[in-house]
Amino acid sequence: MKLSYTQAGESGPPLVIMHGLFGSARNWQGIAKQLANHYTVYALDLRNHGLSPHAATMGYQEMAGDVVKFLDNQQITDSVILGHSMGGKVAMELALSQPDRVNKLVVVDIAPVTYKHDFNDILDGLFSIPLDNVTSRKDADQYLARTIKTLSLRQFLLQNLVKMPDNGYQWRVNLNSIQKNMNHIMGFLEAKSSNSFSKKALFIRGGASSYLSPSHQVRALDLFPNGKVETVNKAGHWPHVESPHVFLGLLTPFLAEIA
Repeated sequence: MKLSYTQAGESGPPLVIMHGLFGSARNWQGIAKQLANHYTVYALDLRNHGLSPHAATMGYQEMAGDVVKFLDNQQITDSVILGHSMGGKVAMELALSQPDRVNKLVVVDIAPVTYKHDFNDILDGLFSIPLDNVTSRKDADQYLARTIKTLSLRQFLLQNLVKMPDNGYQWRVNLNSIQKNMNHIMGFLEAKSSNSFSKKALFIRGGASSYLSPSHQVRALDLFPNGKVETVNKAGHWPHVESPHVFLGLLTPFLAEIA
């Protein structure tokens, strides 16, 4: 699948960024601009997200394959790969299956494990919005607030609601496929994870997030033995958004290290 992307910078080594579930390349614009003086930063829209094509399936092998196709199209032989949440699992899958394409790995607040929770409450809230009746995002937010109480989360999700030429609204993200593939999204292919990635890896976790718990860190460092874990204190699952300066303070020294 040919992925949509944005680019910041033109002269430095390639750095490829992948967003999380319900996100898009635009979530990383601020970080990309900060890094553009030293790197050529590509922020991707993964399948079923942003401006990239939709598909019925979205396993991590397939999504990693999409990234390989992007690298081939850009004639990138190897690069730094950075992924957040779902995008972090794509990044880990790519590093484990095709380590020659990955120079360094950065994974943000996710582990190579199967999580027990799901996002059915969010999906139920999004599906509850009557797209034929809403006339604005503010209108849609009133419906979404019935099931999702956190304003910042609603604002993030509603970035996927786009106005049509006929003044109607539709979802940019493929909700039906995400719902169908939720077990794959929350999982990770353990059989595929029998190999390890020996190059440098950085795991950045939010101090208030449970996605990279101590037991999950053990599994991460088992598969990525040359990795290290850093914490953005007080941040949740989006440390790059909640504390961007601290996040960059951890990321940029790692990027500058000799591979």
